[in-house]
Amino acid sequence: MSHWEPGCLDLSGSVDSLIIVHSPMGFLTREDNVLFSQSSPFLKELTTSGIYGLGYFDGQAVALYEVVSAPELEGHEWQPLRPLMLKAEHAVFKMLGYAAQIGTWANDHRYCGRCATPTAIIKGQRGLNCPACGLTQYPRLSPSIIVLITRGDEVLLARSPRFAPGVYSTLAGFVEPGETIEACVAREVKEEVAVDVKNLHYLGSQSWPFPHSLMLGFHAEYAGGDIVCQPEEIEDAQWFKLDNLPQLPAKQSIARFLIELYIARRLGMPEPVLPD
Repeated sequence: MSHWEPGCLDLSGSVDSLIIVHSPMGFLTREDNVLFSQSSPFLKELTTSGIYGLGYFDGQAVALYEVVSAPELEGHEWQPLRPLMLKAEHAVFKMLGYAAQIGTWANDHRYCGRCATPTAIIKGQRGLNCPACGLTQYPRLSPSIIVLITRGDEVLLARSPRFAPGVYSTLAGFVEPGETIEACVAREVKEEVAVDVKNLHYLGSQSWPFPHSLMLGFHAEYAGGDIVCQPEEIEDAQWFKLDNLPQLPAKQSIARFLIELYIARRLGMPEPVLPD
């Protein structure tokens, strides 16, 4: 089993690292492999906006090459993170998720948001500093809630227009400024499907790099109300029996974990474990 260890790797010396290449079109792959050698001949065809030390994969240093465009490279393919998530082992998904978040953050802060001066990498830190006004930007996460609502042997699942065809999932949403996590759960559920919930229980969290969320997972019981879907956000929502569920989210996702955990507890089966 592979192991991924993130860290602010200093690339100023002669670090012999593996390479991940990320562009606006996704990650560069060759037969689904995402790690390349520094001597790869295609590197001369790429224009980078930055190179960042990410950490260690199975003990070997890994660097991110963030590129400004995605040229066609013979024998290679650019793949978005979501499809890769479905077929990559968990350690690889974690590594690519981290790479995507660092690349997005670095691109979004190439210039100072206060005075528009080009920023510079802070040695030994995961930060970008403005040499003119001193403003420093660090990667920031957006806390989000994700909640499975249950009613005995039924679960409330919904479809966003952005989902793959046929997939239903748990409800989710971003925490607003000044809002508690508990208030966010109640508000998001009420906004998206118009029902009330009670007996909220926290079950776990997952880094969700689309683009930089930290998903806080909950179970809640139905307290009242009829389903009314929020226009443009929810195209369908239904109560599903545990023995007649629709197509569910990817195995790697916390949404799938919340559903499978409830099924296991309801039926007295071994409980699944959310990968860390």
